[in-house]
Order: sequence, then C-alpha cells, then structure tokens
Amino acid sequence: MSESPTTPPQTTGSLVREAVEEFEVPLVRYAMSILHDLERARDVVQDTFLRLYQQDEEEIRPKLRSWLFTVCRNRAYDVIKKEKRMVPVEESSFYDLGGADPSPREAMELRERERERGEELERVYAEMKTLSKNQQDVLRLKFQGELSYKEIAEATGLSMGNVGFLLHAALKKLRSKLGAAEAANY
Repeated sequence: MSESPTTPPQTTGSLVREAVEEFEVPLVRYAMSILHDLERARDVVQDTFLRLYQQDEEEIRPKLRSWLFTVCRNRAYDVIKKEKRMVPVEESSFYDLGGADPSPREAMELRERERERGEELERVYAEMKTLSKNQQDVLRLKFQGELSYKEIAEATGLSMGNVGFLLHAALKKLRSKLGAAEAANY
C-alpha cells in the first residue's frame, strides 16, 4: 500500500509512546513556566504530541528533543496570543445585551477596568517572585491548577499540613506587601 503524495508520512505509535514517556513531564514543566497554568500547559503538551504523530519519524528522530520543546514553546505562545485577543466578559453584561454597542464612555470605562486588572495581576506576579519556591509552587498549583490540598501534597511530595502552612504564609505575605503598596499609592 503506497502513500498518496498529499498525505505526509507519519511517525509510528512507538516513537510517540517513547516521547511521551521521556518528555511529558519536562514539557509540562516547561509549558507551565510560560503559561503559569497546569491545565493549559497539559493541553499544549498534548497538542505537541499530536503534532509529533503527524511528522515523518526518520526526519524527526535525530532532533526529537529540540523539536518537541520548540513546538511546545510555540504552542504556549500561541495560547497566550489567543487569550490576549479575548476580552473577559462579566456575567452581568449578559443580562444587558440589547444589541446596541456600548457608548464611547462605557467602552472607555471597560478598557480602564481591564487595564487596572492587568496592572493588579502584574503586581501580584512581581510579589510572588519574592516568595520561596515552595510557596510559589503551592500557590500556582492551588489557584492556577485548582488542585486540592491533597492533590498539591501528592504533586509536591509535601504533607497536607505543610501545604496548608505554605499557602497561609504565602497569602499572608502577599496581602501584607500588596496592601502596603496599595496604601502607598494613596
């Protein structure tokens, strides 16, 4: 059975299985460092392996590691670009749908609120960098990965009590620093 000229050769399932076994965890970590969200990172890695399946095994095998990380990086940045184009909509605005465009004043107020939210997030991320690595990890897993204390304990190898302590201490420190910064602005 010969392949048609329009269908590119594909990798065998064994190469994909080998790649998943060896590179899944490092790729998820890498995507997490870009996206700061476990589920989105996993989606990006899954898409990376799907793209691997569509490649010619002979061509890819010699450069597998670099190819996987390149595709993973590009997909992660594609996700970020797509999300920047998306405008978050508050639930209450669904009830106000009348078909009319917002007035210039309403549009300006909306842009201002979005800008302020973006600045607040930047301050939070900047302050997170001052926390210990363990505190940063448990915060990301809790609020970005939406994991339970038990799941965080399993993922990090920490006890559930330690996870709770780290979360409490990290949040207290962030509130203190962000509250002090907020007070300094007034």
